[in-house]
Amino acid sequence: MNTPHTNLTAALESTVARARQININEDRLAVLKSLIDYIQSKIDQGQEINLNFICTHNSRRSQFSQIWAQTAADYFGVPGKCYSGGVEVTAFNERAVASIKRSGFKVVAQGDINPIYSVFHSEDHDPIKAFSKLFDNPVNKAEQFAAVMTCSHADENCPFIPGTEQRIAVRYEDPKAFDDSPKEAAKYDERSMQIASEMFYVFSKVRTQN
Repeated sequence: MNTPHTNLTAALESTVARARQININEDRLAVLKSLIDYIQSKIDQGQEINLNFICTHNSRRSQFSQIWAQTAADYFGVPGKCYSGGVEVTAFNERAVASIKRSGFKVVAQGDINPIYSVFHSEDHDPIKAFSKLFDNPVNKAEQFAAVMTCSHADENCPFIPGTEQRIAVRYEDPKAFDDSPKEAAKYDERSMQIASEMFYVFSKVRTQN
């Protein structure tokens, strides 16, 4: 099993510790195996690891997934590049941004309409740049990547994604259903924690050659 290579912020370290205690059921482990196998195959072949997490609006689940996957990759010293995108441009939803902040990430916003968020998990790495974009936006890797489909709508309505080496469905329920309800913050945090637990599990299982 991989050992940590990155010192996370103290608040984020506490969140990650809690996330890694969450039980992942057998059905989800089977879903995640395809992602682990893809990453492992790229390492074994000495090739770049590029993951593009895709959801319709690139506003909630795909943003959580990119941020937690990149954090986990950096934490375990796996040389992966994690991106996200959608089929429509909206914005990184402010409720999801608030949840990421509660988790312990340092977040700096630039711009008013579809802001670009710099998301810091440690002092050791450059920030993750998070904003809503199409999956083929130039900031994303244009070729040789795995398309990780995080919502059923995008998975079912994007039959072809150019440049995809492998298409992997890792779907999550949308916390949007609880917007403007008393459960809003709790449900966003619950989804973020589920994604954190699964991405840290995935990257903990990858064997690096170092």
